[in-house]
Amino acid sequence: MGLATYSVTNPQRQKMSSFIEIAFQAEISRFEDSEFEQYAKRHCNEDPDTRGKAIEELRRMIRDRGECHPRRMDDAYLLRFLRCRRFIPALAHKLMVRYEDFQRQNAYLYDCEAFDLTRVKHVYAGVLPESPDNGRIILMRFGRWDTNAVGVVDVVRCALLMDEIAVMQPKLQILGVTIIVDLEGLSLRHVAQLTPTVASQIVSLMGVSFPLPNHSLHIIRYNWILHSIFYVFKQFIPQAAWNRLHFHGNDMSSLHKHIDPQYLPPEYGGSCRYVISTEKWISKINEYKDDFVVKELRELGYTVRT
Repeated sequence: MGLATYSVTNPQRQKMSSFIEIAFQAEISRFEDSEFEQYAKRHCNEDPDTRGKAIEELRRMIRDRGECHPRRMDDAYLLRFLRCRRFIPALAHKLMVRYEDFQRQNAYLYDCEAFDLTRVKHVYAGVLPESPDNGRIILMRFGRWDTNAVGVVDVVRCALLMDEIAVMQPKLQILGVTIIVDLEGLSLRHVAQLTPTVASQIVSLMGVSFPLPNHSLHIIRYNWILHSIFYVFKQFIPQAAWNRLHFHGNDMSSLHKHIDPQYLPPEYGGSCRYVISTEKWISKINEYKDDFVVKELRELGYTVRT
């Protein structure tokens, strides 16, 4: 489902196109707008006056404890982890250890052509602009996954790529994400692919092992199959995350209690028309990527053609 799904006039389409181009140019930006400060304080407990002290404390923990060996130790990199854990260095350090462990244990997920993952197509989508309260709204629609055309490894790889690029952007480090898992169309052929390893990886990418704040997770439009797969996932969900997990079924009014409809697409009872498919998102990042993005992705293990 891309923007073409909706009926719009030519002027509206031109306006959408201009907005999307600007949004994707910003997607790879490391610029921190002054208005970020109020959001950073609200979402991350970040204080410019004490930020340097927290960074130094985290850097000291990394060196003294030796539990992880990050490829970068600069301020901007350490900020990713502090922002995700409300500037508590001890929690940021634990997250970094989990992130490093995930990378080491799943190195094969990075061993691919990063921008060839457009073939995953409609499994994931994002809603623009971001909500001040919910951050980036991410749609995961596993029922739209063509299991004959795309293997489960590439489905996970695509989510991983989206996370890795998102955490490069200070705006998303601060605003975070809210995930909607739409299970409409999920069938036994999809369930057959969801091994415990895959379930563990997906849960990790939803915030357990990744420095991207996750405000909440909403499960919608599911059927009886949910009961056959949820037990596989729940063993990997930490206790602290359960209060952020919400089940709505087909009741969109229940979803609206958590997310303002202006940030939801029409199919979920919302009014937002800026819904970007996986294919569109990856293609645009590829178009606008700069030397920093290329270097970061290659250091992570991806192949990136320039």
